[in-house]
This record gives sequence, structure tokens and C-alpha cells, in this order.
Amino acid sequence: MHVGVGLDQSQKVPPFSGRSQHSLIIKRFFMAAVLDQIIAATRARVSETRHATTLRTLERQAQNHTPRGFRRALETRSRDGVAIIAELKKASPSKGLIRVDFHPAELAHELEQAGAAALSVLTDEQFFQGALANLCEASAAVQIPCLRKDFIIDEFQIVEARANSADAVLLIVAALSRGELRLLASVARAHALDVLCEVHDEAELQQALEAGCDLIGVNSRDLRTFQVDLNRASELADKFPAGVVRVAESGIHSAEDIARLRASGYHAFLVGESLMRASSPANALRELVQVPHSEPRVASST
Repeated sequence: MHVGVGLDQSQKVPPFSGRSQHSLIIKRFFMAAVLDQIIAATRARVSETRHATTLRTLERQAQNHTPRGFRRALETRSRDGVAIIAELKKASPSKGLIRVDFHPAELAHELEQAGAAALSVLTDEQFFQGALANLCEASAAVQIPCLRKDFIIDEFQIVEARANSADAVLLIVAALSRGELRLLASVARAHALDVLCEVHDEAELQQALEAGCDLIGVNSRDLRTFQVDLNRASELADKFPAGVVRVAESGIHSAEDIARLRASGYHAFLVGESLMRASSPANALRELVQVPHSEPRVASST
């Protein structure tokens, strides 16, 4: 998951300076601590929610939503166009407020009309100013499927996701043990939700495959240093077996970035901050989905 705790241009430290290198080390320790804090806060929030809402109640609510096929939508769009997962993201821990004019239903509708294949909606309140209500509003405003973007660490959150009109959930290999990953992936499938499994390197990719995941995202942002390098996605591209829908996440700002990643074999692209910072997210998305006529299409994964 792109937790958004990155170094922007003003925070980057010049090389070859002892003092600057020391500052960079301090920042990296700070960001790692923030990541751990987010996970700890998520566990505490789940515990509190369990006391306020019963699992049975959520399961009844979940039956009111029929999942719309998140993976299928991405695979289908990738056959003859650019499959963008447009992310509704109001804020992040390091960047602060990203978008002041944040109306989930309106943004969702505009992005669908602009060509998004699916949506990703941040639901963490404490660190990203997200909410489950945002997910409900966005999902109700569109026909395309929606991903609940959060740190999913408990099966309770999976039922909660469908109860709030999600069609898929994010599972982050780096945040889970092998057993937890397998369990949560199984629970998601039992509730008819797709899983976008996020990895950062080849070892995590193997864990995702062992857990039976067939929709896998490579996050080009390191969750500990928070540096973004699109080469990370390019280097992992040929490690995927056939039948897996591949998603590139983080650091995507232009049609050129997408063209490069498509050429490497990626089927879909998760784009958030660059869209949310644009004066018109819809126009920014339209620019991203323009594919040069000379560009070869990526073959279907199945």
C-alpha cells in the first residue's frame, strides 16, 4: 500500500554531506516509526470496532452488496485500453492535505466518466483522513468496482469492506505473516471479494503466489525508506507466471510512465496523488489513458 509517507522534493537531502546524510537517516527512522504506528493504530481501531459492531450484523449488511468483479474489470479493460485504478485520497501523513475539494461521490463519478476501470478509496481516518463512508458514497455513485484501501490485518475488516460496498480489498505482504496472508486471502474469497495483493520484491511475490493470489500489485515505493523507483516494477515484471493480472503502483505521473510499464507487461496502474492534486482529476486521467497508436497492446494474462 502506498502509505504516502514519502520525501517530496523539498525534503530531499543533497548527497556527500555528513550532516545531510545524518538528517536523511533520522527521517528514515521517523518514517519507519510512522508505518509501525499506522499498523498499531489499525489493530486498536479494529479492536474497538469489534466491541461496537457484531460480525453477524456486518455479515447481514454485506449481503446487500453484490461484488462487481474488480479483477475482471481490470483484465477486460487492459485488452483494448489502459486500465487505471483511480485513487480517492484526501491526505497523507507526510504530505498533509492533498485535496481540499474532496467529495467522494462527485470525484468517483467524474473519474468513471474520464475512463477509470476501477476505483481505490482510502478508508483510514487517523492518518489519511479517509472513511468507510467515503467508500460507500463512491461505490454508490459508479458502476465500476471499488477497492477498500487500508491496512487489512483482520478478517473482520474484510466483512466490513463488503458491508460498505467494496468489491476488493488490499492485502500487503510486508504487513502480514505467511499464515495471516493465506487466511485473509481465503476469507476474502469466501466473501466474494477480490484481493489486490501488494508486493515489493521477488520474495514477497512468491509469498503472494503461494497464498493463491492472482491479482498482484508491485509497489514501487519502499515501505521503509519510502523512496520511489519505477525500476522496481520493471525488474519484477518477468517474474510473474501466466494467469496473474499485474498492477503497477506508485510513482506514476504521466502517459510515458504507463507506456513504459505496459511494455514491461503490466495490465493495470494504480494512480492516486497526481490525480488528486490536479485541478481537474478527470482531465488528468484522460491524459493518462491516451495510448499512442504505435504502442503494442499488452496481451491478456489468461
